Amino acid sequence: MAKNKEIKTNAMRILEKNKLEYTHYTYECEEFIDGLQIADLLGFPYEKVYKTLVAVGTSKNYFVFVIPIAKELDLKKAAKAVGEKSMQMVHVKDINDVTGYIRGGCTAIGMKKQYVTKVDISAEGLERIIVSGGRLGSQMELAPEDLLKAAHAQYADITV
Repeated sequence: MAKNKEIKTNAMRILEKNKLEYTHYTYECEEFIDGLQIADLLGFPYEKVYKTLVAVGTSKNYFVFVIPIAKELDLKKAAKAVGEKSMQMVHVKDINDVTGYIRGGCTAIGMKKQYVTKVDISAEGLERIIVSGGRLGSQMELAPEDLLKAAHAQYADITV
């Protein structure tokens, strides 16, 4: 039986190059759906599924935050974690220009540029977390420590 050749995303290639183990999941998706819907679709507990958000500080530098799908980014805590006075979310229309990924397919691994990246401290106690695979319809499960390595990230207390 012929197996369809899986098209790897930049994030997957980086994980493989660094010999970091991950499990890839796919789902049917024509347009953006939020992380809660994706978790429901794939049968994942909300606590394990994380979303990737991009914000811009008063310095005009971009920052990446990976947080649980059911939580909100605390912009004050996020700004403090990266040494900014304040920050705001990047507009959806600018996500692709800033990251190289599209809304709903944005992951902290393999963006166009290496941005300062923080992963919510809640991931530290988990064995594995699930993040976007780098395109719509794609999720990756990996150890939080491997996400930190691949995204050059650190843990921070960044949620409400």
